[in-house]
Amino acid sequence: MLEITRYEARRRAKGSLALTLGVGVFTLLIVGIFPSIEASGVDFEAYVENLPPAFQEGFGVDGAALSTLEGFLSTEIYQFIWLLMLGLYVAYVAGNTVAGDIESGRMDVVLATPVSRTTVLVEKTLSLLVPIALLNLVVPLFVLAGAVAIDEPLDFGDVLLVHLLSVPYLLVCAAIGVLLSVLIKRADLAQRGSLAAVFALFLVDTVTAGTDFEWLGTLSPTRYFDPTEILVDSTVDVGGAFVLLVAAIVLVVVSCKLFQETDI
Repeated sequence: MLEITRYEARRRAKGSLALTLGVGVFTLLIVGIFPSIEASGVDFEAYVENLPPAFQEGFGVDGAALSTLEGFLSTEIYQFIWLLMLGLYVAYVAGNTVAGDIESGRMDVVLATPVSRTTVLVEKTLSLLVPIALLNLVVPLFVLAGAVAIDEPLDFGDVLLVHLLSVPYLLVCAAIGVLLSVLIKRADLAQRGSLAAVFALFLVDTVTAGTDFEWLGTLSPTRYFDPTEILVDSTVDVGGAFVLLVAAIVLVVVSCKLFQETDI
């Protein structure tokens, strides 16, 4: 049982570990420079007021909060690295799940065994939990170590909540990649399409905020996960996490249905 998941997970383990360590070390560097930035006396509120409203909205920039470690982390790490870059990464990797095996001919071999297409797709999707789980289990330890090293107070409970609630968000990004991998069948196009789709959704939520078209942002997964609210305001949107989880499941179900009917 779950043989495909175990096989795919082993293939992803080394790259996921390297990515996790890279993000962890980068996080330590960001935390490490916070005391010098805090001591610089920069007027963050005035600086932020001069930024375009779309930029402020997209990256959750809060001038008052930037003077705290929580606000600094939310802007430099969680809004940019976690929300955007890791979302793009997971979608890109997921874009290869089906299309890559179809192109290489491995999918013909797998489907020649007594296993259903739904099982293949679901187990391949589950293997995407390897980078998601590693990142969310290990990186918080780097954040805590950095905060302790600079002797800066930090609510570690809120940090853990950010990582916990980022899982449904990253699962949606992965599910978008899986869907396009089934639809397009060419790995390079599916991966680039996944990047474009996640980035486009991010932009839609960003540029429509505060306009008459703000409702369009409800289509974007970024609307339902805001690290700044959790870290700075200790506000948890459980409903948003539920919406993301349901969306991920629906996208995988649709992908399974299409994969059953597609000609490979």
